[in-house]
Amino acid sequence: MGRTLFQKIWDQHVVQARDDGLALLYVDRHYFHEGSFHAFNMLRARGLPVRRPDLTFGFGDHYAPTTARRTADVADPEIRGIIETFEANARAHRIRAFELADPDQGIVHVAGPEQGLTLPGMTVVCGDSHTSTHGALGALAFGIGASEVAHVLATQTIWQTPPKQIRCAFEGTLPEGSTAKDMALALIAQIGTGGGLGGAIEFAGSAVRALSVEARLTLCNMAIEAGARTGMVAPDATTAAWLAGRPHAPAQPDPAWEALFTDADATFDSAVTLDAATIRPMATWGTSPEEAVPLSGRIPRAEEAPDEARQKAWARSLDYMGLQGGEAMADVRLDRVFLGSCTNARIEDLRAAAAVLRGRRIAVPMLVSPGSSRVKRAAEAEGLDRVFREAGARWEESACALCVSMHGETVGEGERCASTSNRNFAGRQGRGARTHLVSPASAAASALAGRLVSAA
Repeated sequence: MGRTLFQKIWDQHVVQARDDGLALLYVDRHYFHEGSFHAFNMLRARGLPVRRPDLTFGFGDHYAPTTARRTADVADPEIRGIIETFEANARAHRIRAFELADPDQGIVHVAGPEQGLTLPGMTVVCGDSHTSTHGALGALAFGIGASEVAHVLATQTIWQTPPKQIRCAFEGTLPEGSTAKDMALALIAQIGTGGGLGGAIEFAGSAVRALSVEARLTLCNMAIEAGARTGMVAPDATTAAWLAGRPHAPAQPDPAWEALFTDADATFDSAVTLDAATIRPMATWGTSPEEAVPLSGRIPRAEEAPDEARQKAWARSLDYMGLQGGEAMADVRLDRVFLGSCTNARIEDLRAAAAVLRGRRIAVPMLVSPGSSRVKRAAEAEGLDRVFREAGARWEESACALCVSMHGETVGEGERCASTSNRNFAGRQGRGARTHLVSPASAAASALAGRLVSAA
């Protein structure tokens, strides 16, 4: 019987397999951020060194401010201390860390791939759930907890149980104006946030193959919001071309990458197929990524939910979001817009938003935070920063920022924000904040209108 892409990578990394299915996996690449200080404390308490500092890379992103690039300039002493601890831990263990002032600093799930550190066939872990992003390059990538981070630092291995395998195919041609973010929201709206529960999703089909690597990164990033453990796309010529010339990527594609595909006779535990031609620009209306509809549509009423459990959930979401149900999405007024995060802050995302804003003025405040310092420089070289500034938006530095409500980048209580990030649960962007997930182009169009609209 043939094997899936997931099985091929998994099998190549099993160090020891137990009868109960648990397997010890070798880790090719380990990323950590400022929040990983607990793991270093665990190592220090046991007198353990980092096993492979050369395979470990740190990124200052979660606690990084959007308005400063020097640790000394971080105003909050507690946060400054966390950043200083991150930098000190990296230096003490001889680990390459992309610190706040580093010209290649960035959000780990943006900067890691763009540096060529994530490669096809690798196992990749990080103490962050959206590590699934890296699966877009044909890697097996997943988030881990604090104790697991310590285990990987000490041993370069991790114990895992093989997840169920799910095939999500998008067939056909994506309409003009629809994006990978819309594909992800359409999928989650169909299968729910538990549709991929604990599984490994392989994204496939003609519409996925037609996506750029940056769009695939967005799709795999959102796999977590479907409840999955990881998301993956088989590497191809598009992957190899995107990796070419990146600082840590090989000079030539590894011939082994050509074997990284799902065999024709391989089987999955479950499968779902979506017609890409039917996908329109989407937005969430509630407090779960599955509560999403096309921007051209209307918000459902609680009584329209398919079962009693969801009727109650929809009623709670509508109440929190200050909505009645039945409103047209285009009638929902906004207080602000956020373009950033590890989901949608790459150069292609900034270009898409800038194309909508060029020569126009926004109606509500908008924060633009590039996904990395490298992305910021590339955007400035193209003049995109001028487009954003002239439209009235703030153009700031790379950080997780408003995605996690850090450093005062917060949506006020009762305020409504269109965001290109990945999570819209209650309080994600601030106490009482109301978040609507959208694509970069839709975020820009919404900033111009002051309402939830698409650019299409």
